[in-house]
Amino acid sequence: MTLLCTGYEPFGDHDENPSKQVAERLDGETVAGHEVVGAVLPVEFDRVGDELAGLVAEHDPDTVVATGLAGGRSAISVERVGINVDDAVTVPDNAENAPHATPIVADGADAHLSTIPVVESVTAMLAAGIPARVSNSAGTHCCNHALYSLLEQFEQEGRETPAGFVHLPYTHSRRSTRQRRPSVAAALRRRSHSRCTSRA
Repeated sequence: MTLLCTGYEPFGDHDENPSKQVAERLDGETVAGHEVVGAVLPVEFDRVGDELAGLVAEHDPDTVVATGLAGGRSAISVERVGINVDDAVTVPDNAENAPHATPIVADGADAHLSTIPVVESVTAMLAAGIPARVSNSAGTHCCNHALYSLLEQFEQEGRETPAGFVHLPYTHSRRSTRQRRPSVAAALRRRSHSRCTSRA
């Protein structure tokens, strides 16, 4: 059993990205019976979908859990839906691209629901003392792009591989430079990943 876990490189004014740390630390580990392949994606609208598809083709994973930073959130957020919209809103990507109200796939579905067990994963994390919640919006930046493009690809291919997206808050150490911003201890991130994986 292979789990593909992706994170993102730093972007904007974030000189660290906890999702990058998670992907790198889990690479080569075994979590809930899955051998983890960790990879870091570029924060670029024009590249993320193709690179994610390339990783799927290379590793043929049984489960895909992509992760990214949501710095204003106070809990680990398991995303329920990806929408067919790219919109940089307030910050361009790392290639200075700033799409506005642009479809990710021109003739694609309006939205796709995550195929990992969203509610069950959050319930398990809460039972383990990990701050977590279901999120109904992955935004419209590269995180949403990854979730939507992955689910669209799998639907077109008739592939039943569970796939989803998890947003991570700041770590406590990162919060120290951003006073009063919500954060979660780094040690909880591996545990939370195990809770999502064991239910996929």
